[in-house]
Amino acid sequence: MLFRFIKQTPKISFIENRKKFYILSLFFAIISIFSLWFKELNFGIDFKGGLLVEIKLENDIELESLRNNIATLNYGDFTLQKLDNSNDNFLIKIELSSDLQGNQETLIARLKEKVQNNYEEKVDYRRIEYVGPTVSNELIMTGIMAIVIAIFSMLIYIWFRFELPFAIGAVLALIHDTILTIGMFSITSLEFNLSTVAAILLIIGYSMNDTVVVYDRVRENLKKFKRLDTFSLLNKSINETLSRTINTTATTILALLALFIFGGNIIKDFSLAMIWGIVIGTYSSILIATPILLNMKIRKTNKESEE
Repeated sequence: MLFRFIKQTPKISFIENRKKFYILSLFFAIISIFSLWFKELNFGIDFKGGLLVEIKLENDIELESLRNNIATLNYGDFTLQKLDNSNDNFLIKIELSSDLQGNQETLIARLKEKVQNNYEEKVDYRRIEYVGPTVSNELIMTGIMAIVIAIFSMLIYIWFRFELPFAIGAVLALIHDTILTIGMFSITSLEFNLSTVAAILLIIGYSMNDTVVVYDRVRENLKKFKRLDTFSLLNKSINETLSRTINTTATTILALLALFIFGGNIIKDFSLAMIWGIVIGTYSSILIATPILLNMKIRKTNKESEE
């Protein structure tokens, strides 16, 4: 292999320092929960309902000029942002008032007319999305259910493949990853939409894959080293799989960085969520899911006997 981050099996005392990692994770989890409680999430059109329009003009215009023109429509609260830090590409998000919901064709036509009349040039409408209040509420419930079902399914899978203590450890790590990822969106005020839910589901799968790799090595070592104490056995298992874990994480992040930099505005938040989630997922697989087994009774495959 031409390039490896870790060339030999290290001897790092992960288990010895487990309490420090527990405290660190608890700290960030509390911050995330407080942020969600007091600040909430910046829900996108998918979950709030409303109108989203991306426009591209031939010439540069002032942001405030466009903001004032849209305000005269009296559609309700709206946000306006530049895309690609340019003065000719804008994203308009309008949270429609209750009396305007349900007639999207007329609303979109009026918006187009307003933009066209004030800027006598060709306007390219790159994206137009409308989500009604009923659909947005359904999407919120669907998103929550998808995450819950994914975590519960992982619990059943690990329980049958390994044992109950392993399943509990894996699910606690997944809950940890989910809370910290959602908390990151709350703290940074990044838009939380259906793409974010998809990213969280992918993060759950990736984190579980990392955890299973370490758990497989734990199970192998339980059979191989029957007299080795659990503390040393868990530490040995983490160190033996560390090279694979770090290399996989690094190469995945490189691909996601390319998406984040070159993928455009639509996929940027999704890519950022994935990068954050994979880092957190790798952290939890090594420093949460496995060390927590020390606090449980791991039933060895065979009764301990003479080597």
